[in-house]
Amino acid sequence: MHRRNLSEAIERYHLRYPEEIEAVQRFRNLIAEHSNCFERTCWAGHITGSAWLVDASGEQLLLTHHRKLQMWLQLGGHSDGDPHTPGVAYREAVEESGLQVAHISEEIFDIDIHEIPASKGDPAHYHFDVRYQLRAVNMDFVVSEESLDLAWVPISNLEKYTEETSILRMRRKWLNSCT
Repeated sequence: MHRRNLSEAIERYHLRYPEEIEAVQRFRNLIAEHSNCFERTCWAGHITGSAWLVDASGEQLLLTHHRKLQMWLQLGGHSDGDPHTPGVAYREAVEESGLQVAHISEEIFDIDIHEIPASKGDPAHYHFDVRYQLRAVNMDFVVSEESLDLAWVPISNLEKYTEETSILRMRRKWLNSCT
């Protein structure tokens, strides 16, 4: 039961983005084959939640300079057993920024599967990241221990901070949804 809501959301996502069938199929397989897919100890891969967190104007995105990965990325993290992925994205956005935030939509905005290198006895594994659109209620963030820094970045200038293709893909989706 706890996986059904995510499975149904992935199917709705697939209807909007049929060209992403390869990632959708990998999500389907993980969810169907691993009842513990929301736990970080599921080494076949585990579900994470992330936030495309924009300011009130929708023109700036909050990025974190991730301490472990040494990259500028969207806010997000492990589900830790929570199958409600919109809630995971919300929780991570608040924990990592100290901001008050609100969902723009609880429909999936983007999905991504990326490899996490082996570290501290954990094997290399995949994060099956489910991303949601959120809006900051205020702008004064607090940098958490998980980050080296946070920055409000103009969405039009994301390349100055990251070459991460999934972030640039989310920008295309965001800009398309604003027109």
